[in-house]
Amino acid sequence: MNSKRKYFHRSLIAVLALFAAFSLTSCNVAKHGALPGTLRINIGTEPPGLDWEIETDSTSFDVVSNLMTGLTQYTPELTCAPGCAKSWDVLDGGRRYVFHIRDDIYWTDGKKLTAKDFEYAWKRLLNPASGAQYAYFLYPIVNAFEYNSKKITDPNLVGIKALDDYTFEVKLTKPAAYFIYLTAFCPCCPSRQDVIEKWGKRWTDPEHIVTNGPFMLKHWQHEYKIELEANPKYFEGRPKLDKISMFMVPEQATAFALYENDELDFVDNRSFSTPDVERCKDSPEFHNVPLLRNNYIGFNVTKPPFTDARVRRAVSKAIDRNVFPLILRRKERPTSSWIPKPLVGYSPTTGEQFDPEGARKLLAEAGFPDGKGFPPITMLYPNRDDVKTVVEELQDQMQKNLGISIGLQNQEWKVYLQTLHRDPPPMFRANWGADYPDPETFANLFTSFNGNNTTEWKDKKYDALVEQAGTEQNPEKRRKLYEEADHYLCNDQCVIAPTYLATQNAMVKPWVHGLKFNALDIQFYKEVSIDP
Repeated sequence: MNSKRKYFHRSLIAVLALFAAFSLTSCNVAKHGALPGTLRINIGTEPPGLDWEIETDSTSFDVVSNLMTGLTQYTPELTCAPGCAKSWDVLDGGRRYVFHIRDDIYWTDGKKLTAKDFEYAWKRLLNPASGAQYAYFLYPIVNAFEYNSKKITDPNLVGIKALDDYTFEVKLTKPAAYFIYLTAFCPCCPSRQDVIEKWGKRWTDPEHIVTNGPFMLKHWQHEYKIELEANPKYFEGRPKLDKISMFMVPEQATAFALYENDELDFVDNRSFSTPDVERCKDSPEFHNVPLLRNNYIGFNVTKPPFTDARVRRAVSKAIDRNVFPLILRRKERPTSSWIPKPLVGYSPTTGEQFDPEGARKLLAEAGFPDGKGFPPITMLYPNRDDVKTVVEELQDQMQKNLGISIGLQNQEWKVYLQTLHRDPPPMFRANWGADYPDPETFANLFTSFNGNNTTEWKDKKYDALVEQAGTEQNPEKRRKLYEEADHYLCNDQCVIAPTYLATQNAMVKPWVHGLKFNALDIQFYKEVSIDP
């Protein structure tokens, strides 16, 4: 961003922050202000990247989900509908999938999409040189784990193959009840070998990237705005919008002021502070949607004092989870379990319940009576107003219920993610949203081989339970296995302390049509239109 633009952007933020401070006590309902053909939203922060096989965060996927289409795609009801694959066959008792690719799909540079683009992309996801944290997605595939863990070096031994230009075959080691969901998620979208090899790390720059979805990446002004344009070659037809402007305003109050000033058409939790939610909850523009997104306190089990499960359990028992809906006021649901309701494997008795006396007893058994001798600990969290509210409450509860002082450190989103994956601190606040509507997406996170497991916990018993549950075809047996795994994670080992299930709170201008919400919190804009 050049210096003039930086100055203008900062000045605008300052003015709008002042505007927000003096906004009316009732929520303003806009009547005019649409920009024909353009949807203006706030994604809150700079995406770490747009390489869909490498990135793992929701901000990046908010962009990619509108640039790319996979083998399948989600319906509003979160079932998988045909995408690049017009149909598929499930063979050999669920151990082999054959996808039939449409022959009328083109990349944005005019080249036809083929099954080879999927074979390349999936093998790139598994290639250990890529360092892709979502590689574990494909572990049910024959030799996928072996290739990703360098036990074999020949990618041709992996059960992924383009049989011809429009037939893509996938062979699994065992049936996986959730496998079809993976084909709709960003990391499993196709990619172009020639483009990636030509441009290297710069292949996602607007002037180089090629995509196959409803929109194209037009501009990327770092730390300021991403612009998408309608893809006239999209195989389902040109989307109704001409353009999407995705701004990067981290301050919730400032972003909401932009909305009230008719400079944004849609805002969600990233732009919606607790006072604004309280003020606008009765507005016809307001939406509240329960999410499959669990917030938790994570522990690096390799760093004292959290090497001791008694300390971890003490912290979890010391948390009064009923407080969070009261301070956030967005209809959050307290939870002590990791697998959320209503997914298979959820149990209301899983997890440590609020018990300050029991927490103090465990802490004393671990060598810290009344918190004495407890080492200095700082809890890391991402820089956002509502998260700050949560961690400050947790800080107070630790002092009140355990007698321990916890410091707080916030980092900008991209830096926070890098810290968690490079060297996780002893204690951190995090959340995880479902990648697909199945308990596997939660249970799998804390397996030994998951690249997104930042607790450093490795446990063969837990791994075995999750693997067995993922391949179990009997629904009742599968439920019991996930419930057992969740109890082991949250009670016996207490690797994490779940706190509450999030909701999405949004405001949508009356001139925006076709915007649909879902429990995965993925926004698809191809059906959205703006009144002229």
